[in-house]
Amino acid sequence: MASPVGGIPCASVVAALDGCLTPSTFRDYGPNGLQVQGAEAVAHIVSGVTASLALIEAAIAAGADTLLVHHGLFWRGQDGRVTGWMRQRLKALLAHDINLLAYHLPLDAHPELGNNAQLARVLGLRPLAGPENGQVGGGDSGGAGARTSGHFGRFGEQGLGFLGLSPCATLGELAQLAEQRLGRRITCVGEPAQPLRTVAWCTGGAQSYFEPAMAEGASAFITGEISEPQAHLAREMGVGYLACGHHATERYGVQAVGEHLVATLGVRHTFIDIDNPA
Repeated sequence: MASPVGGIPCASVVAALDGCLTPSTFRDYGPNGLQVQGAEAVAHIVSGVTASLALIEAAIAAGADTLLVHHGLFWRGQDGRVTGWMRQRLKALLAHDINLLAYHLPLDAHPELGNNAQLARVLGLRPLAGPENGQVGGGDSGGAGARTSGHFGRFGEQGLGFLGLSPCATLGELAQLAEQRLGRRITCVGEPAQPLRTVAWCTGGAQSYFEPAMAEGASAFITGEISEPQAHLAREMGVGYLACGHHATERYGVQAVGEHLVATLGVRHTFIDIDNPA
């Protein structure tokens, strides 16, 4: 679809994103949608994981009028004063008339475009079939003893976590695959030879989803980060834990949403990855 001359109204882009990601159905840590108002017409969207100054400057250099991110600028409980780093970021956005669109939990949860669904695509994971995930799943590898649970392949608070099957037979194979596909070293707690059954995953900083994942019968859990208690729990319970990087696991949803806007609205989209070791 070709974009109209001069772009389309920003309000139309927000409406399309809200309709797709349904932010009103989530209890989130900050506002979803338009966080900073810029140009009225949208023609070129740059997407990225976090609204850092580096990403904002890259968007300016790319000639974008809109920035679409997973991690926006405003979070519950933060200092509301516009000083320091907040002033720098807002100054750059406002000076160049750039809209900032941010979607947090809604971008994690979407069954096709979201971070968890897209991480599954990257790692070859097959989400268990159910109303939230659509008709997916299947296959023999790692399938013994798989559970669909009462959440039909979802678990944890607000159903953000995914349950599914891995193409890998063991935890060690899955860890190697994750390093290859994500292009970084990961932290793997558990015996490499441990057989895999149901695998659970939730991108980003989802350490608190480890115990709910174990309650669902997962033999391994994939997320972005690990804290001190999870290493002990993994060893004691015999459940593998893979910490693959907060940024690394959340690079894919925003790209998928950007390409969705290309297909449905005809806008131009460029993904820019600002390296982050976390």
